[in-house]
Amino acid sequence: MKILSKYVLREFLVPLFYCMAGFIAIYVLFELFGSFSRLADAKLPLYATVHYFCGYLAPHFKWLAPPALMLATLYTMWNFCRHSEIVAMRASGVGFFSIACPILAMSLLVAAFVAWVGECYVPARAQWARMLRSEKFDLSKAGTGSNITYRDSESGRTWTVDSVGADGVFHGVKVVLDRPGHATRLANVTAKEARWIDGEWWLSGVKVQHYDASGSETFSPTPELDSLELRVFPQFRERPSDIMAQNRAWEFNSVRDKFRYLRRHRSLAEERRREYVYDAWAGMLAPLACFVITLLAIPAGVASGRQSVFKGVLGAIGMFFAFYALTILCMVAAQTGYLPPVAAAFLPHAVFLFAGITLFRRQR
Repeated sequence: MKILSKYVLREFLVPLFYCMAGFIAIYVLFELFGSFSRLADAKLPLYATVHYFCGYLAPHFKWLAPPALMLATLYTMWNFCRHSEIVAMRASGVGFFSIACPILAMSLLVAAFVAWVGECYVPARAQWARMLRSEKFDLSKAGTGSNITYRDSESGRTWTVDSVGADGVFHGVKVVLDRPGHATRLANVTAKEARWIDGEWWLSGVKVQHYDASGSETFSPTPELDSLELRVFPQFRERPSDIMAQNRAWEFNSVRDKFRYLRRHRSLAEERRREYVYDAWAGMLAPLACFVITLLAIPAGVASGRQSVFKGVLGAIGMFFAFYALTILCMVAAQTGYLPPVAAAFLPHAVFLFAGITLFRRQR
């Protein structure tokens, strides 16, 4: 990395750290106002308290990162202009893109981190944090999940699970299998435990009860197989993530789980399907807002140094709120059927990415 790039990156990372820390502190303080007494009474260990606040903040991180990047970019570019550093850099033959490249690269890294948080951390910890809060911070009651029900309308299978251990093992499992067309019941499968191993379900302590076409209990057509204490069920194609996703708050599911849910539940009502399709695509594109907002803030920061601080800052804040206003407008249009959900998810990012590129090119 060039000396100039290191310098720009260092000057940008300091305000970015302070902005991010400030936004996180505000969220933590608001949560403490409502939960401090219960946290104190519960006497949670330090690690559990940290995990709770991380799980509480994780779903909101995609909204915290763009304004932090915007403010840090505005301050950095304003500071460069105030000390005539950009003039000196340009006079030395350094292009404007080379000056802004470290900031744009950092915004992409933050966007990648936002995507990782949404895909890997939020599904695992956000639901647990909500359960812990609802159980008044009693760790013994805030497990991975209990009394879980899953219905696969395509295959006609209904799962009920008493509890899910921290190791991902399902306890107290019952699977009801319907006949094709879902007219009558085909069989009941009960098991003490169920494990997902190498892409297949292995059930232990299994009991299988078969039913005839009229719905009456009948003898097993495969008594030797049904007598096994441990057996595999390759016909069960549901994954543990599918079962947990249906029992998790929709906003806490990863984008991958949302798209898989939509593929496996094609009989959703049209209004619900539009809402879910938009939400899945919007969640996938949400990290891109970090780059778009940063791209808009760079020329606004230069304007704050060359012309007027208020003009640049107010311009950047105006574009920031306009971006999210258009996002909300497109969300409503997608849910009401005025816009296709995929187009509604792409439109705000496309419009403001074009605006950012146009403003950026003018600085060159």
